Amino acid sequence: MTLSLRPAQAADIDAVGALHYDSRIAAYRDFVPLAGLSALSPESLTAWWRERFAYESDTHRLTVAVDDGQTVGFSYVGPEEYHEADVGQLYAIHLDPAAQGRGIGRALMVDALETMRHKGWDRVVLWVLEGNAHARRFYERGGWRPDGREREELMGVAPTRQLRYERRSWLGESA
Repeated sequence: MTLSLRPAQAADIDAVGALHYDSRIAAYRDFVPLAGLSALSPESLTAWWRERFAYESDTHRLTVAVDDGQTVGFSYVGPEEYHEADVGQLYAIHLDPAAQGRGIGRALMVDALETMRHKGWDRVVLWVLEGNAHARRFYERGGWRPDGREREELMGVAPTRQLRYERRSWLGESA
């Protein structure tokens, strides 16, 4: 494995959109109805990422994980979506399903936390689907804890319950 992490470039967006689609299907298929998962195509996710990349590049960072020339994962961080002062948000970590279990997600999380620390955010948050036990364990191992906030949002036509996690301390907690 020759893994490298780097800030995404416009040329990476097609791979990010396709990977996001594959990752969502693999990660959510056991608890989100197919109607919710199939509401977005790889093309629509690519278009969504193109728009975000164009309009949020000054405030957010999209990082890609590349292994042997292939995009195998990405993370996305930025200011907290409800504009809480001094709070950053980890919006996404997605992996190619075939790349799971190789430490790539952990590398992306460590990189995301370092990016957010350098931006000066004292506290960081993320939202995770309540039914995604695998992701919840991953984040909890990385020092994240539920902060008690919950929300329900549609994924396509499927309602999903999300839990907010936070991480307050940069020191003494391993990712």
